[in-house]
Amino acid sequence: MATTTQHCKTCGRTLIKIPRSQYEMCPACQTVNLFNSKLKDCILTRLGQYVNAGTSQNQDALQGQPPQTKTSSQQTVPPAAVKVDRSYRILRPQLSRLTLSRIHQQTPQVHGKKRAVLCGVTYNGHKKKLEASVHNVRSMQQLLQNKLGFPSASIRVLTEEESDPSRIPTKCNIEEALRWLVQGCQSGDSLMFYYAGHGCKVVDEDGDETDGYDEALCPVDYREAGKIIDDEINATIVAPLPHGVTLHSVIDTCFSGTLLDLPFLCNINQDGLYMWEEHQLTNKGTSGGKALCISACADDQNSADTSAFTGNAVGALTFSFIQAMETESKLTYGRLLSSMRKKVCQAQQVVGRFAPFASSTSQEPQLSCSTRFEIYSEPVML
Repeated sequence: MATTTQHCKTCGRTLIKIPRSQYEMCPACQTVNLFNSKLKDCILTRLGQYVNAGTSQNQDALQGQPPQTKTSSQQTVPPAAVKVDRSYRILRPQLSRLTLSRIHQQTPQVHGKKRAVLCGVTYNGHKKKLEASVHNVRSMQQLLQNKLGFPSASIRVLTEEESDPSRIPTKCNIEEALRWLVQGCQSGDSLMFYYAGHGCKVVDEDGDETDGYDEALCPVDYREAGKIIDDEINATIVAPLPHGVTLHSVIDTCFSGTLLDLPFLCNINQDGLYMWEEHQLTNKGTSGGKALCISACADDQNSADTSAFTGNAVGALTFSFIQAMETESKLTYGRLLSSMRKKVCQAQQVVGRFAPFASSTSQEPQLSCSTRFEIYSEPVML
């Protein structure tokens, strides 16, 4: 008998029927649904057992042990519950919505001070002027204040439209703002650094880059004062972070995959399977805190503004990040990254969508961090 194709309510992908079970599973986010909704009441208990067993099997795989097999008198876990990709190691425990809900309930909320630096560089008078930078900053400011509870007095905005000379995004002012961001931070504090502008690559002079190049930000006066390289950014806002402090950076610029020089880069494939790659030749961690960077693209990719989303030029990363934060409930880092990549890909498929870059492979949002963690279970907390 023909059945109707079901789609995941979390990510929209087609669900796959798990052999010899009453469940369907999303191949991307691993959400588990009942194949027949009428059976929901009678097998809720079995679903809980299935989730626990699936998680246990993945934990065995992480430790290099073979999955434990149940006896015939016990509940049998379907073979599809364990997903292993040889090239990606074991990457995600199979979690149901019920399990994710428990994780979120057990995760402590962010307490302490919130502070942010939002920098948007337009480059007025430059042939590669970025019209969307100021709009991107204002949109991010609204998200932080209205959705995430950042006090307006704790947000320092730098754009070329500011009347205060100390708020113009020059190299000196950006460096001062970054020092202010981490000054006196204590356990429980939540910090945010956002940048929209041009980025570039420069030859690595101290031998700490695996590809031989430092990534850099271009302040409005970069021709006279110089660029701000990743080594300096790491030393200023990553290295000093004490235990209990969390820093999020959202970097909407070209060549930005490792712009904070964080030790671990999340390598994720099209199926949502991932592994953490060690991405440093020298130790550039924190002083006990946690730093995460959500960047517009890989170190060898371009990023750009697009009119595909709203009809007006906006940063592709900025728009997709804000939309996910505003519309997704119980958002994990894995779902955030998948959502942003999906939206950027959709924009790339629109004719005439990107300027000045129009390559179908021009931009894939990236995630890097000072520590490894399970991206599909840890909630985004700002």
